[in-house]
Amino acid sequence: MPDPRVEPPSRPSPDALLEQARRQEPGTGRLKVFLGAAPGVGKTYAMLQSAHARAKAGVDVVIGYAETHGRAETEALLAGLETVPRRRIPYKGQVLEEMDLDAVLARRPQLAIVDELAHSNAPGSRHPKRYLDVLELLANGIDVYTAVNIQHIESLNDVVAQITTVRVRETVPDSAFERADAIELVDLTPDDLIQRLKEGKVYVPKQAERALEHYFSPGNLTALRELALRRTAERVDEQLLSHMQANAIPGPWAAGERVLVCVSHDQRSQGLVRYTKRLADRLRAPWTAINIETRRSLSLTEQQRDRLADTLRLAEALGGEALAIPGGDRSLAHDILAFARANNITQIVVGKAPRSFWYEALRGSTVHELVRGSGNISIHVMTGTAVSIEESQTGSLRPAEGTEPFNPWPYPMALVLVGIGLGVAKLIEPFFSIENVDLVFLTAVVGVAVRYGLGPSLLASVVASLCYNFFFLPPVYTFTITDPTNIVAFFFFMLIAILVSNLAGRVRAQATAAAQRVRTTESLYAFSRKLAGTAALDDVLWATAYQIALMLKVRVVLLLPEQGRIAVKAGYPPEDQLDPADLAAANWAWENDRVAGRGSDTLPGAKRLFLPMRTGRGPIGVIGIDDDRAGALLTPDQRRLLDALTDQGALAIERVHLVEDMDRVKRDAESDRLRQALLTSISHDLKTPLAAVLGAATTMRDLASHLSDAQRTELIGTIVEESERLNRFIANLLDMTKLESGAVVPNSAAHDLGELVGATLRRATSILAQHTVKLDLGHDLPLIEVDPVLFEQALFNLLDNAAKYAPAGSAIQLRAAQSGGQVELQVRDEGEGIPPAELETVFDKFYRVRKGDHIRPGTGLGLAIARGFIEAMGGRLSAGNRSDRSGAAMTIRLPIASRGDALISAA
Repeated sequence: MPDPRVEPPSRPSPDALLEQARRQEPGTGRLKVFLGAAPGVGKTYAMLQSAHARAKAGVDVVIGYAETHGRAETEALLAGLETVPRRRIPYKGQVLEEMDLDAVLARRPQLAIVDELAHSNAPGSRHPKRYLDVLELLANGIDVYTAVNIQHIESLNDVVAQITTVRVRETVPDSAFERADAIELVDLTPDDLIQRLKEGKVYVPKQAERALEHYFSPGNLTALRELALRRTAERVDEQLLSHMQANAIPGPWAAGERVLVCVSHDQRSQGLVRYTKRLADRLRAPWTAINIETRRSLSLTEQQRDRLADTLRLAEALGGEALAIPGGDRSLAHDILAFARANNITQIVVGKAPRSFWYEALRGSTVHELVRGSGNISIHVMTGTAVSIEESQTGSLRPAEGTEPFNPWPYPMALVLVGIGLGVAKLIEPFFSIENVDLVFLTAVVGVAVRYGLGPSLLASVVASLCYNFFFLPPVYTFTITDPTNIVAFFFFMLIAILVSNLAGRVRAQATAAAQRVRTTESLYAFSRKLAGTAALDDVLWATAYQIALMLKVRVVLLLPEQGRIAVKAGYPPEDQLDPADLAAANWAWENDRVAGRGSDTLPGAKRLFLPMRTGRGPIGVIGIDDDRAGALLTPDQRRLLDALTDQGALAIERVHLVEDMDRVKRDAESDRLRQALLTSISHDLKTPLAAVLGAATTMRDLASHLSDAQRTELIGTIVEESERLNRFIANLLDMTKLESGAVVPNSAAHDLGELVGATLRRATSILAQHTVKLDLGHDLPLIEVDPVLFEQALFNLLDNAAKYAPAGSAIQLRAAQSGGQVELQVRDEGEGIPPAELETVFDKFYRVRKGDHIRPGTGLGLAIARGFIEAMGGRLSAGNRSDRSGAAMTIRLPIASRGDALISAA
């Protein structure tokens, strides 16, 4: 039989099990990172040594990419390992070598060596960063060894820049680093590294000299070394904790120190927090402040709750983690130790209250229970330093009093319910035994406890006991008890009534608190969902102001920075401007990132209270609240609720800003891409006709006397043809500029389709000279409502496109027919057609379909302009392929002219 005093093992953590399952998922590779503090410590050397050891053990190892930097001892380790040839990518007149990801995937080794994890790939690679290549290898079941320096970890970028005054541009997200299944620290002392640098084993002499003067100073290297050691220790510590939680191993394992401080509403708690901060700094350990919410937490005064909230905020401000968790059914010490073992806590700091021996003997001592049950956990028992109420409120917001007034009504109702129970007991007394009378009174007591709480239920217990004695215990109608058995029965009845009322009252208080939390949580959840579905900044601001006003019954204004100042952006009820006192308080709150205004210690004469809105990136705005009540605005509970609402609103505002930043970056990237495409088009497609015109003109100038009339005519024809081609290119660029600026306003009227097609064909005679044109325009086609200039240009572009992609001697067909309220005109060629995946892409600017290794000449604007013109006239242009044979089919759908317009056109 198991010993009941032994704590049963806790179940494994679901999160830890999920993480363990993800890492052990079949078909997923394992990642090992060789981490160094600086270049030259030997990461690649150590990685290749490990690769040779794995190869000797029978593992299939290939080198996807290894950067030796010309170091002979490192290059020697490449021998004996298969190397996948690198991919050569032309870029700006140079040829860059990158890892051939597809070749490594096709080779499919058991282990791939991929050096320089933070490297940025050359343009044209599948992934912009090498760590994405590594993730793809892992997803395909290939293990990877890689190397990276500590300065390339994204979260340490600012720290490294502060230490070295050098901003590292190539970084790796922490998520990619934390994906590692194993981390091997490659360490070298600063003196040894500097000696390697002087010996030319890191950089060439000139680079080494500059590095010694700037980056590779002993102080910098020592700081970077500490960062590498600390980051590795943190990662190993996380893996240890995850292993313990996944396997339900009771802690602590003292592989790394973790400190826990237990806080409450007591005035000494802030002193405990400060002591824990000093202790954690000495141990260089993470620390947590925890408050266990018990039944007594529900009866705290507003002042005590505010003091507890200030203590938890102090812990967060000092760099710790602040938590408030609900207690269980057992003792406070049990809950503390359960949390400590689940989180591998090694040291616990608690305060000792000045209580008497008899108090501890009757109610127990949390400190003694912690010491007895701590096992391997060290317990620090501190007396702490009491903080006066005035001191605790210095520099903070003074809370409003929130104590509810005494309500006497439940006490008479308790007496009424006991009276009803007495009447029921009298009615059933002739038919049942006295034990059933007990149950009637107990039912009344429980009902009072559930409905009205502990105080009225205790009164009901006492009155029910007296009624039981007076009316049912012989001699009846007296308070005298003659039978010793009845004395015992009366005693236990009273005891049970009090215990039951106490238990029921406790359950009621917990249920009331839980219901209130549920309502608050539901409101916060609904607010969070509303913000998640809101994309515009104005909508986010209005939703935040409205929700805060609704839940706290206050007036709200939201202010955001604008041109270096703070300005009102939203309010509920709507507010456009603030009076000077409020504006001064708002600016002070923004500039100092602290509370200001009404009820605070700074500018208390303002009408509103202003609180900064913060995210992990810093302050992003200010929120102001006020109402018509006198005195302080918020109770501690309301302040906590306001903090939660403000945090959600701040995150939503930051999300909108991030989306705007991403859109701006995308627009800039798109502009760069279009600019590059335009420059490529101008440098190539415009240069070709210019070269032909220049060559023909130069020939006529230099050899005029030797040219025959036929040759002159041919050269003049070349000049004219290429000039027209050049003119088309420039016209396309101008037309696209007009479309993007919105300057194209069609002058639509009723026109005959046959006349427009004939005019366009006459204009396109030269480009269609090598093709046969077939017309099938149908009979009795109605007039179409178009702008003739725009329509002719759109149709000309379609014919030009068909002539480019259809072989010489093939036919280009124009078919038209009426379909419902529209006229469909289709331009069909006999080329290779359009790939199905590119039927919409062909209308993108500067896009040209690639046929084999050849791209047809042109700017790639013709189809984009054609669609823009057709849509401006209320029509549609779509791309497809012929069903009867190979070839593309461009379909124009245009509106039929109204009868009135047709009559005017005929007249």
